[in-house]
Amino acid sequence: MSQGQFPVTHTEAEWRALLTPEQYAVMREHATERAGSCTLNWEKRPGAFACAGCGQPVFESKEKFDSGTGWPSFTSPVPGALGKTVDNSWGMSRTEVHCARCGSHLGHVFPDGPPPTGLRYCINGVATTFTPAEE
Repeated sequence: MSQGQFPVTHTEAEWRALLTPEQYAVMREHATERAGSCTLNWEKRPGAFACAGCGQPVFESKEKFDSGTGWPSFTSPVPGALGKTVDNSWGMSRTEVHCARCGSHLGHVFPDGPPPTGLRYCINGVATTFTPAEE
């Protein structure tokens, strides 16, 4: 989890009660789900992806693309929905992205995405929920 003050906070026990064990490991302990393991990787309907920890919308489906990595990937987030920190784990420097509302780890952003942003937000599917758009 990212350090700092966030509008939504919980104790460790409350987070464990709110999240599945896999969500807790990813969102609060910076784990990574196994590539290709989340069905949201193949979600193609119009709608919105929200933080599984607090429900804040973080990505719109129109920004989603198939990166071939095994994780849901997006070109840009909902404005103001994410915070960024430097992640120096695994012997490399990466940019971690977390929910700006509750601080939960969502994934990383890389500079190898498609136009127009050139960014690839590589997101753990278990860290999000999907709500289809109303037709």
